[in-house]
Amino acid sequence: MDLFQLETFLTVAQERSFSRAATKLRRTQPAVSQVIRKLEESLAEPLFDRSSRDGTLTDAGLLLQEYAQKLLNLRADAQGALVELRQMHRGRLNIAANEFTCQYLLPLLDDFRHRCPMIKVAVQRSLASRIPDDLLGHGTELGILGFKPEDSRLRSIVVYRDELAFIVNPQHALARVKSAHIQQLGVENFVAHNVPSPYRVKVIQAFKRYKTPLNMSVELPTIEAIKTFVAMGNGVALVPKICVQRELNNGELVHVPVRELQFERKLRLVHRKGASLSHAARAFLDVAQSFTESKGGAYLFHRET
Repeated sequence: MDLFQLETFLTVAQERSFSRAATKLRRTQPAVSQVIRKLEESLAEPLFDRSSRDGTLTDAGLLLQEYAQKLLNLRADAQGALVELRQMHRGRLNIAANEFTCQYLLPLLDDFRHRCPMIKVAVQRSLASRIPDDLLGHGTELGILGFKPEDSRLRSIVVYRDELAFIVNPQHALARVKSAHIQQLGVENFVAHNVPSPYRVKVIQAFKRYKTPLNMSVELPTIEAIKTFVAMGNGVALVPKICVQRELNNGELVHVPVRELQFERKLRLVHRKGASLSHAARAFLDVAQSFTESKGGAYLFHRET
């Protein structure tokens, strides 16, 4: 029993005639009769009363008519849902990001929501080190990383160039200099993030290389807490510049370039290589590319091999 057989059966039942059903289906009457006969054989039940000339249904035919109509209605619903999905009237997009990379996502998500308002977006917070495994385990479809994943099963697209920014309170003595040397930071009290990262390691190595003390007197769990604490006049910090752009613009914090701490951070959109991305995910990548072209500057869209 297949949907074609059920569709033929319903047409005969509705038209109450094999010949009229054949005309409506644009088939010959013998072909329609053959379809009904095969359907009856597969069910081991007669569906039409052959002694009647008006296509009267048997009890089995009446029962099947109800279920056949439900199945064909479900097919129509499924086809309609797929059309809506292609036209971006429904769907879901799952993205994994950490606190830092979410800052890149916000303006992009704003653009995406304006273009695809019916798509449900779920950004799950995850440690950057876990995102590659989340992607490979199909726990999420897209991820945002500050490093290039080593696994060859993942594909990455560089979408933003950021830098590590040394920030101070506007009243701090270094706030008035154009740039500083790392040796000048040996007397400072740093407010640090308590989550290890590759850039934390680079910073520690740089201070060792220049034989300068690194005093991490306070560790906090979020970048939001770090920049607020520094703005209150408590120590200094090294944070992704994208995370403090608003505070730098309104004068709450000051960015002081440090020549020995020029670390570029590239943000990447990452997905499984060879994966059949959802309509929502493909639309998001398209928005990311067009967003990049309109913004320029630190934004870019470069596919890595």
